[in-house]
Amino acid sequence: MKRVSLIIITLFIAINNISAQTKTAPKLDVIIKTNGDEMKGKITKINDDGLQFIYAGETLEYSVKKSDILRIIHSSGRVEIFNQPVQPAPERKKDEVTMAASPVDHHNKIAILPFGFLMDRQPGSEEVGFKAQDDTYAYLVQHSAGYNILDTRTTNALLIKNGMTGEKMRSFTMKEICDVLGVEYLVSGTVIQNKGAQTSSSSGYGDTKVKRDGDNKVKGVSTYGSTNSYSQQRYEVSVGLGIYMDTNASIYNQTHKAFFTNTNGSYSSPLEYLLKRCPLYRK
Repeated sequence: MKRVSLIIITLFIAINNISAQTKTAPKLDVIIKTNGDEMKGKITKINDDGLQFIYAGETLEYSVKKSDILRIIHSSGRVEIFNQPVQPAPERKKDEVTMAASPVDHHNKIAILPFGFLMDRQPGSEEVGFKAQDDTYAYLVQHSAGYNILDTRTTNALLIKNGMTGEKMRSFTMKEICDVLGVEYLVSGTVIQNKGAQTSSSSGYGDTKVKRDGDNKVKGVSTYGSTNSYSQQRYEVSVGLGIYMDTNASIYNQTHKAFFTNTNGSYSSPLEYLLKRCPLYRK
């Protein structure tokens, strides 16, 4: 009887020890890479291009590029997706949005729509939108290896021929636009420009001339001067960027504001910031 009691007590202690270890064990961050590998440990730092990571039970810190990460399951349970996996078009399953598979000839093809432009919350010049479209095309051509990008002239001609311009564009789904352009991905954007503070400055200049005769006596004094002043209008600029698939699925939608106001309303900095972080970007 005593032996049975001793065995029960021993089992009870062992179960309590296991339970205590389970409760005190720290939760880990899990990184799932694009090649299928898993990294379990602690994320110590995240920056624009990657993150720092330490494996559980180790002290050596590793650097991991964001371009190599599929998703992160944080110790809190929050899931963060970095790169959207895309199956080849012929093998892609029916999409949840449209329940229709993508045509094979759309695979890895991109078109960039003319950007919208708002100036002080009102529709602005279409030319700014076309310029932003051209700038996006020029940037992605250099940083999107493996994709075929439709040139902006062809894109705009096809849109016009099919009545997909201006306000009419809103009456078409992204899938319908992709079918007309024959692409798998659509890039859509908006440039927003608002007037900020106005800066001004002034400068002055003066001079006095004294006229004397031969005996060095003062015959006359003349004075003149001028003042120049000018002002500069500064602008707050932000860019919104969205990427859609030919299944109507949205895979990227972000907005970024320029860090500093400028005098020419340039959108280059926030646009480049967003393109570097979009799923289509390749170094």
